[in-house]
Amino acid sequence: MNEALNEIFLKLDQIIIAPLITLLALAAFVYFLYGVVVFIQNAGDAGKRKKGQQHIIFGLFGLFVIFGATAILNLLKSIFPGS
Repeated sequence: MNEALNEIFLKLDQIIIAPLITLLALAAFVYFLYGVVVFIQNAGDAGKRKKGQQHIIFGLFGLFVIFGATAILNLLKSIFPGS
């Protein structure tokens, strides 16, 4: 029974979790790049430049959270190698 449960969690990680984390990391990076473009294009307008700066900060925060979650998952996988 334990081996079957480990197999289910392994497949869940391979099919759903890993691609989802990759997709979210890509989305956060694109959001970051969008912020950089907005920031550079509107260098003369303080309001729009602030908006671009917020996009940059939120994109970096998203990347930090995603990579932190990935690190925690990898730590758990090393602690419980059968799963």
